[in-house]
Amino acid sequence: MPKNSKTKLAPNIDRERDRAARLFNAGHVREAETLFRSMLLKNRNDAFAIYHVTLSLYVQKKYTDALRMIERGLGVAPGFAPNWYAQAMVFKALGRNLDALQSYDQALRMVPDYQDALLNSGVLLREVWRHHESLERFERLLTINPVHEAALANCATLLDQLSRPERSIPMFERLLQVNRHHPYGLGMLAYDRLRSCDWTDHESLAQEITEGIHAGRMSCRPFALMAIPSSARDHGLAARVFAQDKFPKAATALWQGQPYQHERLRVAYVSPDFREHPVSHLMTGIFQRHDRTRFETIAISIGMNDNSRFRAKLEGSFDQFLDLAACSSLQIAQRIRELEVDVLVDLAGYTSDGRPDIFAHRPAPVQAGFLGYPGTLGSDYIDFIIADRHVIPPEHQPCYAEQVVYLPDTYLPTDAGLQISPDTPTRAACGLPEQGAVLCAFSHNFKVHPTLFATWMRLLQQAPGSVLWLAAREGPMRDNLRAAALARGVDPARLVFAKRVPKVEDHLARYRLADLFLDTWPYNAHTTAADALSAGLPVVTLQGDAFPSRVAASLLHAIGLPELITTSMPGYEALVLELLADRKRLADVQARLVANKATQPLFDSDRFCRNLEAAFVAMHGAVRHAEPALAEAPVTGAA
Repeated sequence: MPKNSKTKLAPNIDRERDRAARLFNAGHVREAETLFRSMLLKNRNDAFAIYHVTLSLYVQKKYTDALRMIERGLGVAPGFAPNWYAQAMVFKALGRNLDALQSYDQALRMVPDYQDALLNSGVLLREVWRHHESLERFERLLTINPVHEAALANCATLLDQLSRPERSIPMFERLLQVNRHHPYGLGMLAYDRLRSCDWTDHESLAQEITEGIHAGRMSCRPFALMAIPSSARDHGLAARVFAQDKFPKAATALWQGQPYQHERLRVAYVSPDFREHPVSHLMTGIFQRHDRTRFETIAISIGMNDNSRFRAKLEGSFDQFLDLAACSSLQIAQRIRELEVDVLVDLAGYTSDGRPDIFAHRPAPVQAGFLGYPGTLGSDYIDFIIADRHVIPPEHQPCYAEQVVYLPDTYLPTDAGLQISPDTPTRAACGLPEQGAVLCAFSHNFKVHPTLFATWMRLLQQAPGSVLWLAAREGPMRDNLRAAALARGVDPARLVFAKRVPKVEDHLARYRLADLFLDTWPYNAHTTAADALSAGLPVVTLQGDAFPSRVAASLLHAIGLPELITTSMPGYEALVLELLADRKRLADVQARLVANKATQPLFDSDRFCRNLEAAFVAMHGAVRHAEPALAEAPVTGAA
């Protein structure tokens, strides 16, 4: 409770209330509720007691009762700010987000330095896509309390999501000064530094993260771990801890074993990325190719509508396209249950704006992870993960919480209908020299590991006149990469940065100017590697020990060029140099790549779609279901 909202009480009443509040904060909610209700028998207008009874009902998920109680409290004491705060919490639990924000704002008008209201309203503003207002709340809170741990964590995370690593990195550093073991803080700092190509203390930080994972600590979010050298076992351990912490099973499953009688198998895809996004680029051709005589398809959109031509194309690719981004995860799960979905597919997992908690409510008999997140979710409500034997070899299966369903060729789809622009830009138009080898690496910045970058610099030193063509954005990333090149004895001018182009067809045409695509490690290029192969550009990869570091190898097997797969950094470096030195061999590889597009399975979208449909049928025929359980989050009251 804010200091200036506490009423002066008689000593015996003060002691009684303090005792009840201490019981509440210690987790003895029902015992505390009994005491507070006894106070209401003496004074039915006691706003302090009403507030705590409301919180007790809230913790017990008796939201309707809690709302009635807090409305009573506001009726008798509209100037008591904590009751507006409690009303906001109940509204949020009921999915009434705008009402919740109005109640938080009313509490803050009364008590501008109400720290809990600033924190919770900031979180809610982020959930309703009002990112900059959310950031303002966290920053206000930090001016009041510069070492507020939750505010530091939320502010740093939001800055990360807004792609502001120059601000998020020092924020994460401040957070770790307050608490070195703040949940996932080490991993977020490491990840944001990688995004900026800032490799300060990377090896020691990675070691500390890995040791924490092996000890069962929350040292790194699963997605961030994928950019750090790690094994399938490491990923499994991190995912299990994360799932239990953030996305436990709901207390009651929405689907209770009822059989559905559908003429067509009803498949729903859940994604925040039904827009201009790599997942949609890969999947659009598959969505359009589903056999509508056997499958009914539904899109559950939980992300932003970018109003792009791609969004319009996607909306016409399903039997139903439902934009449910504004709904709570429970509301979405309930809608899925009402739709009687047979197979529910998560295309996001632990990537940005994914909502695994939809699946935690068990709205469908079959729930599967596919494509968007390259690894296990570590939960027991995702039944299957769709993969292939290259990304998840049989010996890695014990590292996965899901049952592995293998597609016969590769797990990663491509859109055979996507046409590359016939107009190839000139080297000069792309900032490339007229002579010399062009080594292309258009992957995201966070995938450029310092060990790999050192190898790339040695390649430039041993291939005179060559350049490294990157896709790094403006800002500190470019400056850091140029500085790293100079420190390794390479002229920074040999790093060429590609500009963004509006259309994917024009972007793909640029690959024709390159000689080789250099894959990243330990997180491979996925969509980007498929794009390069589609444009006829050979990809050299280093196959690692976990799903994200084995994707390019899967693609190369599916296009019939396994000789471009290496298993060590020296082998990777040697193969690139051999291909650059033997232009006839490189030309032969390029010619076979172009020819294999017509005969190998990688770019056969019809074949992929039939294989995926067969997987859906097989999963539906092997339904398994377990009763879930939910751990309640603690709520702190006022003392």
